[in-house]
Amino acid sequence: MTDKGSALSGDWDFDPAHTRIGFSARHAMVTTVRGSFNDVTGRFYADLDTMDKSYAEVTLKAASVDTRNQQRDDHLRSPDFFDVEKWPDIRFVSTQIEEVEENAFMVSGDLTIRDVTKPVTIPLELIGVQTDAFGALRAGFEGSRRINRRDFGLEWNMPLDAGGLLVSEKISLEFEISAIKRGSDESADQAGGEGNESEG
Repeated sequence: MTDKGSALSGDWDFDPAHTRIGFSARHAMVTTVRGSFNDVTGRFYADLDTMDKSYAEVTLKAASVDTRNQQRDDHLRSPDFFDVEKWPDIRFVSTQIEEVEENAFMVSGDLTIRDVTKPVTIPLELIGVQTDAFGALRAGFEGSRRINRRDFGLEWNMPLDAGGLLVSEKISLEFEISAIKRGSDESADQAGGEGNESEG
């Protein structure tokens, strides 16, 4: 096991302020619209000696979708797409995590959007494991995966006069994850004055 792999073993929590889980889609067949979810929680446990013990889970609040356009975001929150009043959470729970090569992982699991759950596999690259300026041990991952949104009940579309559809059915999911090793952020809280004690 590499030093990086040894440091990776243990419990980790996503740092929402430095994590982006987003998506991109073709719009009107000619441009790309990008968005992300501003409310993200996640955690994972890594055991690089016994990968079967490793797991990950992520929850996105669908109402936090942000494409930098209020009208489009409201439409995405509506029953045409995420129907956030009825289905507030988008969830991923792993079923298997494999280390396919050094610093490269395949994370398989169940993705639930609205009332539809489908298996997906997400390739993730470990960018690095470093102690930050406040003493917290951080790990960074990046990856992407294309899915068909219609598989998850996101059916809405509009035909274009010149042919084609307004919104592509293929969506690219984008993962830029920063995680903090559980227990390693105590010194960070003390240094930043943001620990539990300061919160009352």
